[in-house]
Amino acid sequence: MESACGKYPIGELCEAFGVTPRALRFYEDEQLIAPERRGTSRFYSDRDRARLSWILRGKRVGFSLSEIRELLDLYDVGDHRQTQRRVTIERCRQKIAALRAQKNDIDTTIAELEEFLTTLGSPADHGSSI
Repeated sequence: MESACGKYPIGELCEAFGVTPRALRFYEDEQLIAPERRGTSRFYSDRDRARLSWILRGKRVGFSLSEIRELLDLYDVGDHRQTQRRVTIERCRQKIAALRAQKNDIDTTIAELEEFLTTLGSPADHGSSI
């Protein structure tokens, strides 16, 4: 439900993205979004909506706020978002590689624990304490 001037009140943006007003104010304090202020009210632009979408996706996949800020700031480089796209792809590939390494470490640890339980004579899927 967009207002006629393309500005969204805080409640509308919270509902659309499933976030709290406090979260939006935090992102504003971190200078990740910049709503227009009219008295004590905040109104968010289409740009703020797009940035919030990036922020929330970045958080979901494990990027820090400083990494998210860096990727958002690349939008304004002036090369039709080519740098932003290239750097984002590179960072996503790095994140995937790190997560795969963590997954391998976890799988190795689980296998070692299961082997240890077998050595102790306890079924691996039995949840009893020793």
